[in-house]
Amino acid sequence: MKIQLAIDRVSIEKAKEISREASPYIDIIEVGTALIKDFGVISIKEIKEAFPNKIILADIKTIDEGAYEFQAAFNSGADIATVMGAASVSTLKACYKVAKDFGKLMMIDLLEVGYEKIEMLTEFTDAIFCIHSPSDGGEQSLISLLKEFKIKFPAISKLAVAGGVNYQTITSIKEANVEIVIIGGAITKASSIENEAKKFREML
Repeated sequence: MKIQLAIDRVSIEKAKEISREASPYIDIIEVGTALIKDFGVISIKEIKEAFPNKIILADIKTIDEGAYEFQAAFNSGADIATVMGAASVSTLKACYKVAKDFGKLMMIDLLEVGYEKIEMLTEFTDAIFCIHSPSDGGEQSLISLLKEFKIKFPAISKLAVAGGVNYQTITSIKEANVEIVIIGGAITKASSIENEAKKFREML
C-alpha cells in the first residue's frame, strides 16, 4: 500500500521542506490543488525537480479542458494527474488518452459521484479511482463510502482513499486493501512530520 502525502496551502519552499521530512516513509508527493492554484504548474515542476525519484501527483481536479490541463501537468513533471469523475465522459476520455500518450496515470476523483456514473467509468481500466470524503463535510464517512464501493465495484482494484485519514480510520483502510492511502493534515500539521509519517508507515 502506497502513502500519498497531500500538501496544500503552503509555499512551494514549505512544501519541499515537508516532503523532505516525510520522504523516507511516503511513496507519492501530491502537489495539492491549492498549491497549484496559488503558484501555477511551476509548483509541480519544482517539486518534481527536488524529488526526482518520487511519484508526483498533480491534484489539478480537471473538470473541463481535459487534454490541455493534463498535458500541462505532465509536461511539468507530474506522474499522475487528477480529473473529477463528475466531468463529462468526453473530458475523461481526453484525459485518459493524454495519460496513455505520456505513459502516465489518471486518477479519477469520485467526490459526490453516483454509482450510475461510476459504472460508466469502468472502461478506464488503467485509471486509479479515488474514493473521497469531502473536506467541507458530507453525509457519509470515508469508511462507509469505501465499504459500499467495494461491494458495488469488486472488479475495480486500483483504489485510493482520501479525506480525513487518521489513526482511527487507517486500520479499516488497511483491511480494505486499497492501493493508495492519501494523508494530508494528519502528517503535514504534526509537530514532527517525520515521526508522524513513520508511524503511519508502520501502521500499514
